[in-house]
Amino acid sequence: MAHIDGQVGYSEEFFENSRGIQLLTCKWFPVNQEPRALIFFCHGYAIDCSTTFKDVASKFAKEGFGVYGIEYEGHGRSGGLSAYIDNFDLLINDVSSHFSKISEMGENTKKKKFLMGESMGGAVVLLLHRKKPEFWDGGILIAPMCKIAEEMKPPKMVISLMSLVTHLIPSWKSLVSGPDIINLAIKLPQKRQEIRDNPNCYNGRPRMKTMSELYRISLDLEYRLKDVTLPFIVLHGEDDKVTNKGASKLLYEVASSNDKTLKLYPEMWHSLLFGEPLEKSEIVFNDIVQWMETRITTLQVKAFNNN
Repeated sequence: MAHIDGQVGYSEEFFENSRGIQLLTCKWFPVNQEPRALIFFCHGYAIDCSTTFKDVASKFAKEGFGVYGIEYEGHGRSGGLSAYIDNFDLLINDVSSHFSKISEMGENTKKKKFLMGESMGGAVVLLLHRKKPEFWDGGILIAPMCKIAEEMKPPKMVISLMSLVTHLIPSWKSLVSGPDIINLAIKLPQKRQEIRDNPNCYNGRPRMKTMSELYRISLDLEYRLKDVTLPFIVLHGEDDKVTNKGASKLLYEVASSNDKTLKLYPEMWHSLLFGEPLEKSEIVFNDIVQWMETRITTLQVKAFNNN
């Protein structure tokens, strides 16, 4: 399916992963020009990219970027049990396979490639970088999940039960009601309602194996922040209660990257591009565009000098 709306084109298609699951992929692109660079977007837990991210993706396309997304197994309109992550490594393999294939098609090989991830998607970005350390030209980390905030940590009782339950009935939903992530992540009430009304987003209690995998990956990333060599910008709301702004600060301080930027936004919450008032989200959007533009120019100059 493909269509054009003014300056922006959109297309989507399904592909089958190695486990026989159909995954939805989507693409936004500028109609009247070749994309000047490519953005590969990684969405967060329990949401999609084809609807929730479409307005933001269209804005990037209007700025001249090609934007690609994929809905993970169990998310959005992709196949699989809703919001169930059996193995985060397999999720990374799916995303890496699709994004790498797109990057290596035709004229895309000549374009700069930026990974962008929000929340759990930030963890996906860091793990994609770990899988192919030299492949990507930069990372945009929006409130990344590289350490679980104290307010979001499962109760000790749940942590102790997770290992047992995940082996016996991994798809079970948590019996303990945790914090309402939508209320904590999204400042604007009307945006919260959009998520609750969106059939492509999951509003139920988290599944035990999913919780176990998110906990495992968060701990793994927290202990290996120094291994990050990718040029990156990390953006975090000062009042975020879902992911830990302290972890973003720590990433900035200890990462081995020679090109790293930290942006903190006073009085802003977790969902910086979707859940804030327009005048606030525009600040974040413009910071991201400016960061990419600077790196596109720098990379082009380096390429020219090397020829």
